[in-house]
Amino acid sequence: MRDRERDITTFLAGAGWDAAHRAPLAGDASARRYQRLSLGAQRAVLMDAPPERGEDTRRFDLVDGWLCDRGYSAPRILAKDHAKGLLLLEDLGDALVARLLGSAPDRERTIYAAATDFLADLHRHPPPAFAAALDGPALAELTALTPEWYLRGIGAPSSAAADTLPGLVRRLHDRLNDAAPVLSLRDFHSENLIWLPDRAGHARLGLLDFQDAVAAHPAYDLVSLLQDARRDLGHGTEQAMIARYAAARGIEMDDFTAIYALLGAQRALRIVGVFARLALRDRKTHYLAFLPRVWAALERNLTHPTLAELASAVRAGLPEPTTERIARLAGGSA
Repeated sequence: MRDRERDITTFLAGAGWDAAHRAPLAGDASARRYQRLSLGAQRAVLMDAPPERGEDTRRFDLVDGWLCDRGYSAPRILAKDHAKGLLLLEDLGDALVARLLGSAPDRERTIYAAATDFLADLHRHPPPAFAAALDGPALAELTALTPEWYLRGIGAPSSAAADTLPGLVRRLHDRLNDAAPVLSLRDFHSENLIWLPDRAGHARLGLLDFQDAVAAHPAYDLVSLLQDARRDLGHGTEQAMIARYAAARGIEMDDFTAIYALLGAQRALRIVGVFARLALRDRKTHYLAFLPRVWAALERNLTHPTLAELASAVRAGLPEPTTERIARLAGGSA
């Protein structure tokens, strides 16, 4: 028996789940693995997050506790071993928002309104002290992934324009940032949200994959929700939800749309770099299928007049991910 399997077996025995049937669940872009456990009528989820691969379950525990204490539907932790990187979690079910809307697209406005209202409520709370700042310097550092990995992957040279992108993002954020930071779950999108119709209020929204939560501008998670790399929203949904959020929070729309566009552009740039790195370094090439949608969101954000200088730098420094360039990323290596 491999050492990791022995650790898991010992952990499950200590939690009283050693006789459970285990079946793999879809993972994410990290080194974490998930398994669904069935023990009679009981269900749970095992998170396998090896510390030797850079994972830290203590972060999940911290954010999970903070969310549960405020009545939100993060999965309850049933057992934990942080030294081994193992958590046993409440199973919130299979009704992922992405999957649900794939079969019932007419429910999009209802579910996205609930998610938008959840964010408005979440943002009433000051962020916890353990949440690191996703501020101008941090956003700039993440933007630097794109020239490094994307240009290398498509075989394009770096340029002065591409090199200016991180600094431009930082300066624009410093100028446009007009709100106190809130807790950002960071990967707040349709494949990390579960619809729980039997629960009431904001608890109807089950939450996954929030261990990388940070303190960021309130628009960050709204962008993550409404500019989803994995699905297209129906006509008018994005603008309707921006207006809904602004009304709930009493925010002036002109200022909000400027920082929303900036964070949308930065997030799209970062995702391009992350997907290129996943393909080149980790051979996770399936994420490349999302690049055209991410690039389209980037271009929409760059039409905001406040971002004219950033738009010029992107157009001069980053070639569009054409079919040929995506194929080169898929076939490349680090």
